[in-house]
Amino acid sequence: MKTRVQALCGVTTLILVTLLLGCNKPAETSQSNTPGKFQGVIKIGEFASLTGKEAAFGISSHNGTQLAIDELNAAGGALGKELKLLTEDDQSKAGEPATVVRKLITRENVIAILGEVASSRSLEAAPICQQNKIPMISPSSTNPRVTEIGDYIFRVCFIDPFQGTVMANFAKNTLKAKNIAILTDVKADYSMGLAKFFKERLIADGGKVVAEQSYSGGDKDFKAQLTSIKASNPEGLFIPGYYTEVGLILGQAKELGIKFPMFGGDGWESTKLMEIAGPAAEGMYFSTHYSPELDAPLAKTFVQKYQAKFKEAPDAMAALGYDSALILVEAIKKAGSTEGAKIRDALASTKDFVGVTGTTTIDAQRNVSKPAVILTIKEGKFKYVETIAP
Repeated sequence: MKTRVQALCGVTTLILVTLLLGCNKPAETSQSNTPGKFQGVIKIGEFASLTGKEAAFGISSHNGTQLAIDELNAAGGALGKELKLLTEDDQSKAGEPATVVRKLITRENVIAILGEVASSRSLEAAPICQQNKIPMISPSSTNPRVTEIGDYIFRVCFIDPFQGTVMANFAKNTLKAKNIAILTDVKADYSMGLAKFFKERLIADGGKVVAEQSYSGGDKDFKAQLTSIKASNPEGLFIPGYYTEVGLILGQAKELGIKFPMFGGDGWESTKLMEIAGPAAEGMYFSTHYSPELDAPLAKTFVQKYQAKFKEAPDAMAALGYDSALILVEAIKKAGSTEGAKIRDALASTKDFVGVTGTTTIDAQRNVSKPAVILTIKEGKFKYVETIAP
């Protein structure tokens, strides 16, 4: 009897081990999940802030990217193979982008990388992609230094010299404001760069910076900076930061009785901004890459598909994520190969690609020139104001 029990335990243990090994096998393999339709798999890596303080950006960008990959597979994939998106969460933390991108390249053997939204995190990951000769496309990192890392690094969004110019012109022409204060996040490359380009254009056009204050990403109390800014009596406050801090800044500005308009860049664009700021966000402005209100057939179709899948309207991060995946796969098809150098060359020759966010032509510096959209916050929603061409 004892021998029989031992035998049964041995069999049970073997079954459990087999099941556990099966559960822990890699999420992506070299075989297609739909035998007969595809002849193999093309692995594409993505790194995004799916958790952490800027998760709203990462989730939107990932959703747009995944939607594009799903549609491309439904249309036949690429080179007869199924497209597999392997996504890693960098948790909105410094240090994580390098770790997860290195994993995607060396362990998962992806042929290209999509990401990130935040310029600081793209700047951290780009050298790894460049060193390994793996093409990387940032959907929405606007700091100019991102693509300066090397010839394997691309983007599909406008850059901050243009965005800074747009907002300086907006302050002058639309807000009729010349004396401006600036409040900058010194921990974010995005914020520092955008503030620099805004200031340069403002001064070149005869405007004046009457106060400059700073904070560090993650701060919660901005009343000292806002009190000092209020005392300088500006006609407007430019805040080139992310929605996480901007929402708090707007709320505290309202508590201090500040009445002048506040405006910023694409880092504002998240519905979380209104959740954090509440009514204090009403009537403020920011620049971005796209609006679901744009009257273009492709944009309208994208909005319908995105809403059907995710039950909410897409933002610019979602639209740029979608376009980045389409442009990458178009390059793979054009190259007729999954070799890094051939994909890089095909990306570099991208011209007049029509996507959700407009027409994309990649220039010699691997950047693009696109219009900017100005949105305002009205009754708790983002509303289209105007489009400003390069």
